[in-house]
Amino acid sequence: MGYTERVMRVVCAMSGGVDSSIAAALLQEEGHEVIGLTMRLYDADPTASGPARGRGGTCCSPAEIDRAKDVCAELGIPHYTVDERRRFEAAVIDDFAREYAAGRTPNPCVRCNEHVKFGPLLERARALGAEVLATGHYARIEDGVLLRGVDPGKDQSYFLFAMGADLLAHVRMPLGTWNKDQVRERARGLGLVNADAPDSQELCFVGGRSHGAVVERRARELGLDTEVLRPGTIVDQDGARLGEHDGIHQVTVGQRRGLRIAGTSARYVLRVLPERREVVVGDAEDLEASSIEVADLRRLVDLPARGELRAEVQIRHRSKPVPCTVTIDGELAKIRFDTPVRAVAPGQAAVLYDGDRVLGGGWIAGGEAGR
Repeated sequence: MGYTERVMRVVCAMSGGVDSSIAAALLQEEGHEVIGLTMRLYDADPTASGPARGRGGTCCSPAEIDRAKDVCAELGIPHYTVDERRRFEAAVIDDFAREYAAGRTPNPCVRCNEHVKFGPLLERARALGAEVLATGHYARIEDGVLLRGVDPGKDQSYFLFAMGADLLAHVRMPLGTWNKDQVRERARGLGLVNADAPDSQELCFVGGRSHGAVVERRARELGLDTEVLRPGTIVDQDGARLGEHDGIHQVTVGQRRGLRIAGTSARYVLRVLPERREVVVGDAEDLEASSIEVADLRRLVDLPARGELRAEVQIRHRSKPVPCTVTIDGELAKIRFDTPVRAVAPGQAAVLYDGDRVLGGGWIAGGEAGR
């Protein structure tokens, strides 16, 4: 029976997408009593029209809540909707605006998993008498250890490092050994309404809008200093003015396209300086970093409080893991790459691995240039 020979009551987090739908179906096929639970995270944009009004095709959108309900009806399992709009706004959208206003590049999917999806949903699951929470993530949990999904193209373990080691024993991820083609084929065989629904390629709460507009509006609502979001200057590393930008929240480290600068040579964003409203650019080789500083270190295994270890680190979801030496000092770590890494963006996650095993991770505070 897969995870256990014992029949359990399981709550499956249903986003409305095909992945979580098949996760629920697989658990049901194993004989478990499955309950579908969908979070309402934000409202539809009242200014939008047509399909964009319900933001269909994005995780937990108003339209996808209805789709999750339809899937549960097709599977013959109960479905409930949980209103988590206030928690999501505070933990994810507000953080998104604050990070961009501080010149960093946020990772809202990690924050959502950390603060909204796992802990609160597991509490709801227990309130419904369930023993475990299941999700449609492409990752594995074996003997209390978080592992990469077997399909490298879909592996989502990078986004899960902050979920908390204490939760691992109570979470199931049935798709960890599956690939997307297998999932869609099974969904078609079951006749599910979302079998061929496209994967979301955008941030759920941004929808069809620009992320810059979302940052500006939320920054005003939070009473942040919106002066830092005004247009400013693009300079080279010597401080020479090269052009203008539309706001520090419109750029990120490593960006090349869309920069309005003089000259024909390619320039890349190296740093963002909010206090000056400046964006510093340079050549491709200037993007290389030999090490990074990581803050708020989270441990999924028994990492030392202080000391040194060898690992691999991933600084973006799609980036290749890089061998490194990690020096830990409490909740801080310095990670020195064996080979230089390009485009280290403060605010993004740095996740540590030992092969497929996730050791933990933290938030990039800065990088040290050089080879």
